[in-house]
Amino acid sequence: MSDRYDRAITVFSPDGHLFQVEYAQEAVKKGSTAVGVRGKNIVVLGVEKKAVAKLQEDRTVRKIALLDDHVALAFAGLTADARILINRARIECQSHRLTVEDPVTVEYITQYVAQLKQRYTQSNGRRPFGLSALIIGFDMDGTPRLYQTDPSGTYHEWKANTIGRSAKTVREFLEKHYTEELQANDDECIKLTLKALLEVVQSGGKNMEVAVMRRGKQLQMMESDEIEKYIAEIEKEREDEAEKKKQKK
Repeated sequence: MSDRYDRAITVFSPDGHLFQVEYAQEAVKKGSTAVGVRGKNIVVLGVEKKAVAKLQEDRTVRKIALLDDHVALAFAGLTADARILINRARIECQSHRLTVEDPVTVEYITQYVAQLKQRYTQSNGRRPFGLSALIIGFDMDGTPRLYQTDPSGTYHEWKANTIGRSAKTVREFLEKHYTEELQANDDECIKLTLKALLEVVQSGGKNMEVAVMRRGKQLQMMESDEIEKYIAEIEKEREDEAEKKKQKK
């Protein structure tokens, strides 16, 4: 049935599907895993970093980008599409500052990105953006935010979420381990992000990219040594838990 209705993006199938949008969502599922966790004073982004070629400059392979001083984005899906979307979002952030003399709210720029994506699901001769994005930041009143957008143009706010490869598994992990008490502890937010990534990334910190944004401070990319330190703590905690279970038995 699908081959009659997936030629043009603006044609619905009889059961209400836009197949080109669904295909774009499949491209997202093949992308690198990205995780976002929101605390009371911190928002953390973690992404799976694919191994780069021996002679390639790894600084040019980035899955986390800064849109404004207080807003950052991580994506899963087509990198080329993401580059265009990020550039458009950056221009909108600067245009907003120039026009109203205030920085954008995180929801405003998320809505702009979602609107841009949705426009590409309605126009002939175009295809949808093949990526989902996690957008983090702080509003002017210091409220932390975490949003997610889809290729269809929908967006939602989350306490913790994931996109990309094995997103269902990682989301179930986050649902199980995210607690209200965790929000108040910055280190626990970082650890939860790393634990969630470790569900799909087997080789530890060297294949992870982690960005941390704290209230009143700019985005900081964590060094690999710092990531390894947190992973060592996580492994020690797991060993201690396993030891306790053995003793109970």
